[in-house]
Amino acid sequence: MSGFSQAERLARLRLVRTDGIGAVSFAQLIRRFGSGLAAIEALGAMGKPLAAPAAAELELGQADRLGAQHLFHGEPAYPPLLAELADPPPVLVTMGDPSLAHRPVVAIVGARNASAAGRTLAHGLAEALGAAGWVVASGMARGIDSAAHHGSIETGTIACVAGGVDIAYPPENAALQADVAENGLILSELPPGTEPQARHFPRRNRLIAGVGRGVIVIEAAPGSGSLITARLAGEAGRDIMAVPGHPTDPRSKGGNGLIKEGAVLVESAADVLAVLSPFALAPQSTRHVQRAPRPVQVQGRNPPAPAPLPAPPPPPQGRAAAILELLSVSGVAVDDLVRASGLSVADVQAILSDLELDGQVIRMSGGKAALAAQVA
Repeated sequence: MSGFSQAERLARLRLVRTDGIGAVSFAQLIRRFGSGLAAIEALGAMGKPLAAPAAAELELGQADRLGAQHLFHGEPAYPPLLAELADPPPVLVTMGDPSLAHRPVVAIVGARNASAAGRTLAHGLAEALGAAGWVVASGMARGIDSAAHHGSIETGTIACVAGGVDIAYPPENAALQADVAENGLILSELPPGTEPQARHFPRRNRLIAGVGRGVIVIEAAPGSGSLITARLAGEAGRDIMAVPGHPTDPRSKGGNGLIKEGAVLVESAADVLAVLSPFALAPQSTRHVQRAPRPVQVQGRNPPAPAPLPAPPPPPQGRAAAILELLSVSGVAVDDLVRASGLSVADVQAILSDLELDGQVIRMSGGKAALAAQVA
């Protein structure tokens, strides 16, 4: 697909990288002057300090050497749903297959310190949605995000990152991010080589919220980035869905709160597909789709989810804390704890016994363990 000329791309990148020019002012400049080249010429005549041509050329060359590319708003390859935002990002740096963003996309986000059950659900949900033809977007964070990417890597996944497309964050996700670059799509608003900083994450959250037709929240504490993503999705007219959790688990409060505020309660891929079905045959736009109100559909029995992904074994002094982090008040199978923690069955059983004696864990029927209510 053709786009802007090289000269126009260079001019637009200079505008984007100029201090004081954000998405809104960029769009105003393009509307006023008709092109990036005309805007650069006009601002230069006014004495406005602009990003240097050499810096923009260096960034374009660096992306090319990495196998990445810049997509500018207005070019055919630019993600269509991001283009519908009131203030779409003027430029995206991408690595991978941009056509994935032109297919039906849904986002899955949630807690970094997710329970083993939450990770299992995220992985299984992403896998099932991918099998149904949906691309899954997330934020490459620990916990729920990583599980969602792993579950959808074979069918299509999009990672929205808070640094350069070539910077792995968190570092332990380096292999996963490389896999997504090879088999999926990485999106960023920032130049290659940019280290993630706290101030960059709201921009990443906006990409997650805007690139898809809806957002699914699995385990999110109040005030978390996942809830910010959900709010941004709602402001953009996207569907907000949440998986309910045990009321005494802090990781469930954010999702339960969203449901109270009107988010759709979902427990399975079938529930999600029921919400998103009007979009399944309309991949290019969320506009002009009329939908009648739909009651929440709760399935009597969900298909079994795949086992959680193995994690590197924690150091001995952190093993109990690692097991506590994987547990939830609703109970987790010991086999799932073994797979998610990377510890042996004997180690997990010994840790659970110690935690039970301390009153932090309770044993349940069916070979499960759960956080004691007072711990949550």
